Amino acid sequence: MASVVDVVRRLIAPLTRTRVFRRVIGPAFLPPVERFVAWVSRGRVQVSALLVPSLVLHTVGAKSGEPRDVPLMYTPDGHGRAIVAGTNFAGAHHPAWTANLLAHPDAAITVRGQRMPVRATPVPASERDAVWELIEAQWPGYRNYERESGRTVRLFSLQPVRPPA
Repeated sequence: MASVVDVVRRLIAPLTRTRVFRRVIGPAFLPPVERFVAWVSRGRVQVSALLVPSLVLHTVGAKSGEPRDVPLMYTPDGHGRAIVAGTNFAGAHHPAWTANLLAHPDAAITVRGQRMPVRATPVPASERDAVWELIEAQWPGYRNYERESGRTVRLFSLQPVRPPA
């Protein structure tokens, strides 16, 4: 018997592949809703986590040096790391958080209310297809965002690290 999450995913997944979602709902509507729900729940609830594993990535701005937070879908890699993809809803440009990780790979994530430091490493070209297979096992068709964007999406592995003493 299918779980409620599986049924909701089957209903929502086709919507995420539409132009309206990629251009309007995803980038314009979801971020403010995520911020509001995070504020109300004091960071314990993410809307996107109702469908897929989700985290909040805490980075330092590549240009500004200011703290930046962004909710993201992630895929567990089976080795304790989180994989994140800079799809930017199939936009032509890389999301800012990917530049932040390239400039400052030491970051933090919050998963289910637990914050932990991580080190971000770009996924090497030789591993991209295998990583995309993992991601698409979780959310079928997600790589289409890369295909439709006309760019190579930046993929990162987020390895938990021990906090400095």
